[in-house]
This record gives sequence, structure tokens and C-alpha cells, in this order.
Amino acid sequence: MPQMAPMSWMMLFTFFTMMFIIIMTMNYYIYIPKMEKMEKEDIFSNKTMNWKW
Repeated sequence: MPQMAPMSWMMLFTFFTMMFIIIMTMNYYIYIPKMEKMEKEDIFSNKTMNWKW
């Protein structure tokens, strides 16, 4: 099995690194979070907790 030259290893490393960065940025910017529509009552509702001390 022939050995690869060091320059070839460096090119492979940079290629896969760039592909990884491109794919991660695409995943970050493509994702659209689904916002639940909140009614006015839900926004201003105060949920009180009754603690039994």
C-alpha cells in the first residue's frame, strides 16, 4: 500500500475541515424554530405556587 505525501494529508484535512464548517453553518441557518402563538391571557397570567411550610 503506497504512502501518501504529507501535502496530500494536509489537503485532505483542510478539505474535510471546510466541509464540516460549511455543513454546520448551513444547519445553523436553515433551522427555523417553531414559535407557539401565545394569547394575551397566557402572557400576563401569573402562576402562583402555594408552598406548605
